[in-house]
Amino acid sequence: MSATTRVFVARLAGIAVFDPLGDQVGRVRDVVVLLRPKGAPRAVGLVVEVPGRRRVFLPLTRVTSIDAGQVISTGLVNMRRFEQRAMETLAVSELLDRTVQFVDGSGSATVEDLSIEKQRTGDWLVNQLFVRRQTTPGALGIRRRGDAFVVEISAVTGLAGTPETQGAARLLAAYDDLKPADLADVLHDLGDTRRLEVATALDNERLADVLEELPEDDQVAILSGLDTDRAADVLEAMQPDDAADLLHELPQEQAAELLELMEPEEARDVRRLLAYDENTAGGLMTTEPVVLSPETTIATALAQIRRQDLPPALAAIVFVVRPPLETPTGRFLGVVHFQKLLREPPHVSVGSVLDSDIEWVRPDAPLGRVTRLLAAYDLLALPVLDDEKRLLGAISVDDVLDHMLPDDWRETDDDSDETSLGTQTPASSAFPVRRGGRRG
Repeated sequence: MSATTRVFVARLAGIAVFDPLGDQVGRVRDVVVLLRPKGAPRAVGLVVEVPGRRRVFLPLTRVTSIDAGQVISTGLVNMRRFEQRAMETLAVSELLDRTVQFVDGSGSATVEDLSIEKQRTGDWLVNQLFVRRQTTPGALGIRRRGDAFVVEISAVTGLAGTPETQGAARLLAAYDDLKPADLADVLHDLGDTRRLEVATALDNERLADVLEELPEDDQVAILSGLDTDRAADVLEAMQPDDAADLLHELPQEQAAELLELMEPEEARDVRRLLAYDENTAGGLMTTEPVVLSPETTIATALAQIRRQDLPPALAAIVFVVRPPLETPTGRFLGVVHFQKLLREPPHVSVGSVLDSDIEWVRPDAPLGRVTRLLAAYDLLALPVLDDEKRLLGAISVDDVLDHMLPDDWRETDDDSDETSLGTQTPASSAFPVRRGGRRG
């Protein structure tokens, strides 16, 4: 073992895990601890994210070094997806921001970090907490941030008890680098109460991105748990098609109330989408693709598709129409693919390089037709037109995939046959598969 025998948990989140040959096999996402009625909590392993967004369990007995911002393993791990057991607690997800009380009666504090230390027996115990005293009113009623300091685990109580409402600042700081889909996985694995606490702590844009990646039942639970005004704000930040899909899952009265609270312009697009069946082109489309007039220069078009908030599938194509440019637009003229934009001089107008032969569908087209056209013509997005050839919206390939995959696809393993003997995934080439129990 490395000379480093004491590690602060929050600093572990996100660091790379390597096998003995120096190949990276994943990143640490959490630490599994056992909170015991007597004695210090014991850390038993790491939750490691390996390729394919799979989270697996790496016992600390198979960690040979934690040092210099990296973890070195023996290379052996069970590749079965990590499932938290009833007696286990995730340190980053569930203990950070928890309120504890000092045994000397001097008040309470919030846990901002905790350290684990390797004992002579080989066990890793939680021995210290980095805490911050609760804020207290100062002069003129202004609340001052409390002092932060390190305490021994024996100096506090409440770490193992049922937590009161927790904040989520430290957890979100530890997971700040996660993409929305990965943060959605973290939220999905949390308990109902903790999931809502973390979701509430996210800003509207971040929460909207994460909601779009969650299963429908999680989406409904989170949105229903928010203050009504906040829920409407989050819906406004979502893509209109995703907001419409979510409202479809809510009781009619609740959906109608949220639509009334949304900004009229945002609500208008969502109402249009709600009028279509979910499994038709109208129900699948987004009303906010990149729409340009034919006089727009290629330089401007390239600037439009560089927008950070634009999904990659929609950034691959711009739709050219006669004014007005808001959907439903004027007459649809054609599209320009981003590769074409890259090949032409910046001052050229998009109207001069149009692809006017692209396939399109009406809003009542069924999912099967949309899928066949996307596949047959290698398209990432498909225009939806009305009878007057006005652009109503666009369907991206990721919207179609979301509707074609089973409802529980986020919860199933990446390879249906990976547990069969002799099957190896890219991750298993670095972590040889062990077929026993998780601790084996």
